[in-house]
Amino acid sequence: MASGMTKTQLVRMMAEKMEVNNKQAGAFLELLADTAVKETKKNGVFVIPGLGRLVKAHRKARLGRNPQTGEEIKIKAKTVVKFRVAKAAKDAIAPAK
Repeated sequence: MASGMTKTQLVRMMAEKMEVNNKQAGAFLELLADTAVKETKKNGVFVIPGLGRLVKAHRKARLGRNPQTGEEIKIKAKTVVKFRVAKAAKDAIAPAK
């Protein structure tokens, strides 16, 4: 399995590209993450242009099955967070054939 970029590697790469020090790049990354969480919690959506959007969604209560016993169980309603990839990012990563 291929491993992704670590936070340290991302901060270093951002610092080099923006010509700032690692501390400033790390602070920017933390600010972006904190803002995304707060705005999604408050407004239900946070858009990162060119990348995608975080969306708060509500799942209804439903019946499910215990995979070991096959017994029906009740699954409670809950709030979940989804990430929807922007079309530009999707087309750049996996172009349609």
